[in-house]
Amino acid sequence: MSTNGFAAGFYPHYDLKQRIQHTKLDTGIVGMYPARMERIEERPVGDFKGVLSGLVEHFNKELNAPDNLMKDVMTGNEDVDIHDVMTAMAKAEINVNVATTVVGKIIQTYDKIMQIQV
Repeated sequence: MSTNGFAAGFYPHYDLKQRIQHTKLDTGIVGMYPARMERIEERPVGDFKGVLSGLVEHFNKELNAPDNLMKDVMTGNEDVDIHDVMTAMAKAEINVNVATTVVGKIIQTYDKIMQIQV
């Protein structure tokens, strides 16, 4: 027994050089590629108008979903439950709150930009 009370072979030996992750985005798992910035930049992104119109279309679909589901429930569709209607209404309410907040932030930003003196 050694002087500190542990047997000589007690401490495990790790190959620390192999265990070090070289970047914060490295996974450290063999076969799983790290999330590099090149992959993000290679994705095709539409123009601002296309992205904004897609968001508006999605917003409209979410707002109309509770009405459409309610019609299905009232016509006797067995695939739709009243809980689905309530969930769709909650999602629509959240979407309205988010959209209202975003519009408010955009207006605040526009006001701040207009106050900048050139």
